[in-house]
Amino acid sequence: MARELLSSELEEFPSLHWSDIAPRVAPVVRSALEKILDTQNGDAVSLEEAYALAHAEGDDLLGLLTAADWLRAELSGNLVTYVVNRNINFTNICFVGCKFCAFSRGPRDSDTYFLDPDQVGQKAIEAWQLGATEVCIQGGLPHGLPPFYYRDILRAVKKAVPAMHIHAFSPMEIVYGVELTGMPLADYLSMLRDNGLGTLPGTAAEILDDEVRHILSRNKLSTAQWVEVIRTAHRNRIRSTSTMMYGHTETPEHWVRQMRLLREIQDETGGFTEFVPLGFVHQNTLLFHQGLARSGPTLAEHLKVHALSRLLLAGSINNIQVSWVKLNRRLSQLCLHAGANDYGGTLMEENISREAGATAGQYTSPEDFQALILEMGRIPAERNTIYTRIKLKSPLEDFTAEETLEPEFA
Repeated sequence: MARELLSSELEEFPSLHWSDIAPRVAPVVRSALEKILDTQNGDAVSLEEAYALAHAEGDDLLGLLTAADWLRAELSGNLVTYVVNRNINFTNICFVGCKFCAFSRGPRDSDTYFLDPDQVGQKAIEAWQLGATEVCIQGGLPHGLPPFYYRDILRAVKKAVPAMHIHAFSPMEIVYGVELTGMPLADYLSMLRDNGLGTLPGTAAEILDDEVRHILSRNKLSTAQWVEVIRTAHRNRIRSTSTMMYGHTETPEHWVRQMRLLREIQDETGGFTEFVPLGFVHQNTLLFHQGLARSGPTLAEHLKVHALSRLLLAGSINNIQVSWVKLNRRLSQLCLHAGANDYGGTLMEENISREAGATAGQYTSPEDFQALILEMGRIPAERNTIYTRIKLKSPLEDFTAEETLEPEFA
């Protein structure tokens, strides 16, 4: 059985290279990694080989991490991208009752709030004045929400800041909007798109396995519903992110099956912009306090999930994002060494992870992003939401350059 790596060994892995560690990797793991590195495609390995990668420990884990970083350099170069955005959670009132969430409140709680569309529009103006190009809008699901509230938010933001990209409404919110309006899903999504919706957060995925989802939240949308919303959005020219929450009740097999499902959707639609691993923040959640989950991911799990996603999604979803609000500064850097190439958004007003117990803060300035990225020896680059435009940043000279990363979504 492979020995468990010490934290110091995991902290020092960025000094290793794949060629250094490869001779020490077990044959089955090395063979699987070499198949992916040779083809630069995660589809080159079987399900059983993918499971072996997901269970890598000891030298096998070091091999996984260094192989993922090598592949990141091949597919994404040395850029670390980020977007300047503001997070707007328009209400904390929610009836769903997810056990992993410490953000939601009941309607009679003393600290509830609810923003009307004009207030959301005002927050968009403030974000634009601070240099944001995107607002990320999500919220709780309160009973009695006006049927066209989501549409009205879009109209208010576009009226306030016409050029702002709106990244809004999880698949759970979309399902709720369909229920409220009685509209067919495709028509509802088209209406939102025509009123300013730019892209959809691929949140509410957690683990796309209904047995696990039943533990996390009995009222959440099903795996089939999540997939239907995402596929329909992509067919209606609305791109989305993709996500996975790890470190709670799931197993490495769940990670693999979810990544392979996302590949399947991407092969069909081409609509995912990125994959975002989301570490479970346990401190203030019922899921942990009721003994239904472990106490969040270990250091090894954080690194393994980012590396595994780089390898298994290669050739399909090539942007792997670090969710900095769930990680500290050093851990986010280590994940960027383990295959990730994107640092997410500045956020300005992050609440959901903070309420669950995360301590990384609510805002990271572009200058802080740049300093962290340069400290790693990588190149900071501000992007737009869909990765079609970037501006390279250099602290040594007044220099920016725009470059197209990916074709527009058709």
